[in-house]
Amino acid sequence: MTTDTLPTSAKDMFCYGIYTASHVVNRAYIPHLKKLGLTYPQYITLTLLWEQDGQKVTELAKQLWMETSTLTPLLKRLETQGHLIRSRGKQDGREVIINLTTSGQELKKSAPKVTACMVKGTALTLYELEKLQALLGKLRNGFEEI
Repeated sequence: MTTDTLPTSAKDMFCYGIYTASHVVNRAYIPHLKKLGLTYPQYITLTLLWEQDGQKVTELAKQLWMETSTLTPLLKRLETQGHLIRSRGKQDGREVIINLTTSGQELKKSAPKVTACMVKGTALTLYELEKLQALLGKLRNGFEEI
C-alpha cells in the first residue's frame, strides 16, 4: 500500500468510523444504563466482574485497556454506590482485589435486557456482530504490537 492510495477524507478513514460509532454506541446505552444508575464504563467493568469476581485492579485495567489510575476513580464510585468492595490482597498488600456485593451481583439480572435492546438497535445480524467483534479485536491487537 502506498501513501497515494490511502484515504484522505475523514469519512473514508477507519478512525473516523470508529470514533463516530463509539459515540453513537455510548449514547445508545445511556437510557438503559441510567435506569440502573450506571455509566457505560461502569457497566463494562461490572460485566467483566460478573464473568470473574474477585479480580485484581491490575487485571481489570488490562482487560479494559485502561491505566489503573483511570480505573481507580471508577471503582471508587461503584464502591460508593454499594456495588463492589475493594480490599487489599492477603499475600501482597499492594494488590487491590475487587469483589461484587449483592447489589452488584443483582445488576447482572438486567444485563440481558440491555444487551437485547442494544443488539436490536444495531440493525446487524448476530453473525455480522460476531464478525465485527472479531475484526475489532484484530484491529485492537494490531495496535498492541506497535
